[in-house]
Amino acid sequence: MKLLNSPVKLGINLYYSEAKMALPIKQILRAEELGYDSVWTAEAYGSDALSPLAYIGALTKRLRLGTAVCQIAARTPANFAMTIQTIDAMVGEGRMIAGLGVSGPQIVEGWYGQPWGKPNFKIRDYVAIVRKILERKEPVTHDGKEIVLPYRGPDATGLGKPLKSILHGNPNIPIVLGTFTDTNMRMTGEIADGWVADTKWMPNTAKRFSTLLQEGIARRTDGKTLDDFQIHGTLSVRIDSDVRAAMAPFKKQLALYVGGMGAKGKNFHNDMMVAAGYEAEAKRIQELFLAGHKEEAEATVPDDFVDDQALLGPPERIRERWRAWEDTTSLGLKGLSLNRPTDDVVELMAEIAGG
Repeated sequence: MKLLNSPVKLGINLYYSEAKMALPIKQILRAEELGYDSVWTAEAYGSDALSPLAYIGALTKRLRLGTAVCQIAARTPANFAMTIQTIDAMVGEGRMIAGLGVSGPQIVEGWYGQPWGKPNFKIRDYVAIVRKILERKEPVTHDGKEIVLPYRGPDATGLGKPLKSILHGNPNIPIVLGTFTDTNMRMTGEIADGWVADTKWMPNTAKRFSTLLQEGIARRTDGKTLDDFQIHGTLSVRIDSDVRAAMAPFKKQLALYVGGMGAKGKNFHNDMMVAAGYEAEAKRIQELFLAGHKEEAEATVPDDFVDDQALLGPPERIRERWRAWEDTTSLGLKGLSLNRPTDDVVELMAEIAGG
């Protein structure tokens, strides 16, 4: 095993499974051998994010295990805290990175049967309770705007009792948040240990997002600065002698997410494209996709938008463009996970990051 020389720590983002549950274990083991730092999972409405990490953790020795992200509506804060501290204890303390996010109303209300509520308050309450459980300072109580513990709603028995975790787990499991709105990003800087940027972190957006996070960090009372804060992005890499051909699968994916993911008025992927400076294109892609014109929607995705958020083309072009991503460490970037990479991408990026 070797350690890569780049200031950006590399990871692999597996996201969630498709129709058949499968994990690229050989690739993960090779990544660990090459010096990669982490492996990440996600969840939507199929495979969960935490079970795969327990399995991967049992087969690896050093890789950090992150969720990008676990959906808050899927678990109570207590269940989430129990699960992450159990996995962390089993695989070797200090490997878990607990990523959380709220998803969107379609999944929260349609899949989990939970009210959308007020996400900012819900995230604050959730993180506070998880920290209390992990720290074990006293039996846990919480009087929040969205979550109250013990429960004392109209159907409560009144017998709920503040409890303290039996397991003496790792109290320092980092909690990182996948947020996007300006308000929630400032909150992330204020209450979390890091930000799961996913594909939102790009050389041309890094300054804006770093500024928002730093505004939140300035509100902290624990003395932590941007240097202590973990910003983890996701980067797509595709090796191809034809740059435009390399863009095709990304345009298809972006058209799906920007055009059809979430409700028309509540699509965070569409909002992200707008924030990146492509408002007219984002609106048109959504119109076309929702009207059933998927191929036209894909063709409407600008080449520059794809190129901004991915490394595409022959190895020499990828190597040259990597420098712009690496330079954003000055704005707080700590890690980039490769989006479902092929084996040759894992090898190439280790070579590039290895200096």
